[in-house]
Amino acid sequence: MFKRILIANRGEIACRIIKTARKMGIETVAVYSEADKDALHVEMADTAVLIGPPPAAQSYLIIEKIIAACQETGAEAVHPGYGFLSEREAFPKALEAAGIVFIGPNPKAIAAMGDKIESKKAAAAAKVSTVPGHLGVIADEKEAVKIANDIGYPVMIKASAGGGGKGMRIAWSEKEVAEGFARSRSEAKSSFGDDRMFIEKFIVDPRHIEIQLLGDKHGNVIYLGERECSIQRRNQKVIEEAPSPLLDEATRRKMGEQSVALAKAVGYDSAGTVEFVAGQDRSFFFLEMNTRLQVEHPVTELITGIDLVEQMIRVAAGEKLSIKQEDVKLKGWAVESRVYAEDPYRNFLPSTGRLTRYRPPVEQVIDGVTVRNDTGVYEGGEISLFYDPMIAKLVTHASTRAEAVEAQGDALDAFVIDGIRHNIPFLSALMAHPRWKSGKLSTGFIAEEFPEGFHPQAPEGGRAEVIAAVAAAIDHVLGERKRQISGQMNGRVVTREANRAVWLGEQEYRLEVKRENGTIGVRFDGKDGNKSAVRHLESSWKPGEPLWAGTIDSKPVAVQVRTIPNGFALSYQGVEAKVFVFTEREAAYARLMPVKQAANTAKLVLCPMPGLVVSIAVAEGQEVKAGETVAVVEAMKMENVLRAEIDGTVKKVNAKPGDSLAVDAVIIEFA
Repeated sequence: MFKRILIANRGEIACRIIKTARKMGIETVAVYSEADKDALHVEMADTAVLIGPPPAAQSYLIIEKIIAACQETGAEAVHPGYGFLSEREAFPKALEAAGIVFIGPNPKAIAAMGDKIESKKAAAAAKVSTVPGHLGVIADEKEAVKIANDIGYPVMIKASAGGGGKGMRIAWSEKEVAEGFARSRSEAKSSFGDDRMFIEKFIVDPRHIEIQLLGDKHGNVIYLGERECSIQRRNQKVIEEAPSPLLDEATRRKMGEQSVALAKAVGYDSAGTVEFVAGQDRSFFFLEMNTRLQVEHPVTELITGIDLVEQMIRVAAGEKLSIKQEDVKLKGWAVESRVYAEDPYRNFLPSTGRLTRYRPPVEQVIDGVTVRNDTGVYEGGEISLFYDPMIAKLVTHASTRAEAVEAQGDALDAFVIDGIRHNIPFLSALMAHPRWKSGKLSTGFIAEEFPEGFHPQAPEGGRAEVIAAVAAAIDHVLGERKRQISGQMNGRVVTREANRAVWLGEQEYRLEVKRENGTIGVRFDGKDGNKSAVRHLESSWKPGEPLWAGTIDSKPVAVQVRTIPNGFALSYQGVEAKVFVFTEREAAYARLMPVKQAANTAKLVLCPMPGLVVSIAVAEGQEVKAGETVAVVEAMKMENVLRAEIDGTVKKVNAKPGDSLAVDAVIIEFA
C-alpha cells in the first residue's frame, strides 16, 4: 500500500479523499493555487505545495506542476478527484513516465470512454443502444446548424471533454444552435482546455440514471446499483438519490450488466460511471461514461456501505476487488443536495465573497437516519470567482425514500450560511415539492415546475404558522431577557402572558403567548374570533444564535434566525420571511405607516453577480430592442448573457471588457 499520495484537486473532493486516506493510514499532499492558500484542503493535508496563480489553466491543469509536487514531496500516487485533470489521457501517461501511480483508470480506458465522442463510437460498435446524434467533431456554428437540422430539434450541444454541466446547452432552433455553440465552445475551452463539441438528439421528458462501476487490474468489474440524477438545472445536477424511484430489479440488472460488459470491453480498472438517458417506460440509452469518481458518489456509498475512494486506492495499488457482485446489497435510501454559492432569486447566478457564518448541520447517525456533509469550506473562508461554486454536498440516508427526503429537508433547514447568497432556499422548496416527493421525475422537472425561475416563496398554511409561532417565541425570550437585565424579574423566569400581532408579509396573526412549564405556548386568534389550540414550543435558543432548533408539539423544527431592524428574518422549508412582532399598541401605529416602494431599475443593466466583463455588445447612442444581448459577464467558469429588458437608446456604458464588477454595478444606462 502507498505511504503518501497527492490529491490533484481542491475543495470538497480533496477534503473527502484526505479523510479516507487518513483512515487507511496514508499521508496526503495537497496542491493549491494562490487563491486557495487558506483553503480547508490545504489545512487538512499533511503537506501542501503551491502550484501557481488562481486561474486553473495556470495551476490545477498543469501536469508538469503536479508531477513536480509529487517529486518534491515523495508522493507515490495521485488521486485526481473529479474535474481538472481527472479524465485527461495525457495525465496518467505522464505520471507513469515519472514513476508515479495514477489512482484511476488506465490511459487506454480513458481514451476509449472518457472522451464523449469516442465513448459513443465505442458503445455503438459494441451494439449498445445510443441516443441519435453526430459523433464527429464539429468545426463551427454553420456546421453545427446543419447537423442540428438533420437530427431534428431539440438537440443537445455538448463539450467532448465536458462534465458538470459546463459547455452544455439545449437548442430548439437554428438561432439557439448558433449562439449556444459559440457560448458552449468558449466555456469548454476555459473549463477543460478542449473546445471540441458534438451534438445529439435531446430526448423529451427523459430521466438521467447512472450505474456505478468498480473494476480492478485483474479483469474483475462489478456494478454498485444506480443513482437517479434527473433533478438538473442548466444540465447540471442539483439533487441525486440512490436507488432510483423508476427502476425495478430487472431493469437495474440489465443496466448494470450492460455497463459491466462495456467496461470489460475497454479494460476498465477503477471506479467509473456509465450514464443513461431513460424513458418513463424504463427504456434506456447509453449516454456517456465518466472515467472518474462522480460528484454524487456519497449516495452510493451510503446505500452499499462501500467506500469508493478506498476501493480506488486499493485497486491502484494492485489489489483484487474483495467484493463480488453477489455481495452488493442496496440498503435504504440516500438523497444528496448540492449546496452552491449562487443566488436562486437572480436566476442562480454565482455569488462570491466571504463566509461570515458557516454552520452546517451536525454529521451524525440517530435512529437509523444518517446526516453527512462533504465540504471544502469553513467559516471565515472565501468563495472565489475562479472555481466551481459548490460549497458542500449534504447527504441523508434512511430506511425509506420518504424518511430520507424528510431528513434532508430538516438538515437543509439547519444549514446556516451568511455572507454570500446560496441555493438552500431552493433546495428546501424542492424537498417539500409534491412531485419530487412522489418520485415523478424528469430532467425537465425544474424548468416545468419553476418556468418563471425561482422566486421568494410566500409563507402560507402550516409553514406560515410555524414561522409566526417561532417569531412570537423568539420575541418572548428577548422580552424575558430585557426584563432580567432591567431587574424587573429579579433574575427569575416567571409566567407572563402577552398578546402580540405578528406581521408576516401581508398577513397579520393575532397571538396569545405564554410560558408554560418551561415551554412557550402560542395560541392563534382565528379570523372568526375562535381561538385555536395552544401550540407548545420548546427550544434552548438564546439571543444571538442563528438557529432556533427545537420542537413544536413534539415535532422537530429548525428555523434560521437573523435580526433586522424592528424584527427578524426567518428561514424555514424554503421560505425566507421578514417577520415583525408588535404589541397591540405598536401594531396600531404600524398600520398607519406608508408602504415603501421598490426603486425602478428598468432603465439600467446591472451586473447580476460579481464577475468579469467578457464583452459589451452595444455603444452609446445605439437603439436596442428588449431581449437583445448587451453584454456578457463571466463568473466561476460560466458565461452569462445579459439582455435588455426594455426598448431604448443607450445613454451610457459604464464598463469595458476585462473589468471586474461587483453585484448590482451599473453596466449600461438607457435614456
